[in-house]
Amino acid sequence: MPVFIIAELGINHNGDINIAKKLIDGAVFSGADAVKFQKRTIDKVYSKAELDKTRESPWGNTTREQKFGLEFSEDEYDEIDQYCREKKIQWFASAWDIDSQVFLRKYNLKYNKVSSAMLTHRDLLEKVSEEKKYTFISTGMSNMEEIEKAIKIFKQNKCPFELMHCNSTYPMPDIEANLKLIPFFKEKFGCQVGYSSHDVGLITPCAAVALGATSVEKHITLDRAMYGSDQAASVEIMGFYRLVNYIRTIEKALGDGLKRVTAQEEIIKQKLRKVNTL
Repeated sequence: MPVFIIAELGINHNGDINIAKKLIDGAVFSGADAVKFQKRTIDKVYSKAELDKTRESPWGNTTREQKFGLEFSEDEYDEIDQYCREKKIQWFASAWDIDSQVFLRKYNLKYNKVSSAMLTHRDLLEKVSEEKKYTFISTGMSNMEEIEKAIKIFKQNKCPFELMHCNSTYPMPDIEANLKLIPFFKEKFGCQVGYSSHDVGLITPCAAVALGATSVEKHITLDRAMYGSDQAASVEIMGFYRLVNYIRTIEKALGDGLKRVTAQEEIIKQKLRKVNTL
């Protein structure tokens, strides 16, 4: 199966539906398989004390104004759903609370996503896995025991899943990628393993594919200089376009692992191999 490539819009749209549509267009242009958002019920995810803190942003002077400024309304999600259908690209979202997960059900999405931050939220994992949709589970900030407990919930509920190796630093230095965990997770858990990329460049996710990653998630943006905590760990549209093409080239280059003399080699063989005394 081809590597499943996810354009992570996250909150890089800055709450602007027109920016979201441009990012969706960029994902379609690049050849992504899906785009992903993040959905929060702000008053459920953050405490009043946290929301009342001072925080300068384009929307005001408090964390509350900033968080609500980044969040799309139901009407805007309706528009996103319709736009993705028109553009023939899958979309889904990582829910940060149970109300958000229930909200997303109205769109009959094909996939679910558990973010690294939510991997230890047992009630949310139960709610996601009861839908029995193919679910990508990011493993950033998590130890082996936590990952094993999350997997157990999905197996008990007979929900198909794929782990995504991840380091939750934004942006992540390449030296912290630890990509050898991809084949390790595959062998230990007997499941598909992808890579959620928070590094700045394109080399690390490409290396992840060479090591067997079955999916790649990468944050995209219109401009890395835009406002937002995820922008620095993102790539702009043309960078994402190159990444998709690099991944597709790597897939072809990996082959099937069977040694054979190719048709082109046979031609060269006739010219160069003058002695065969084996």
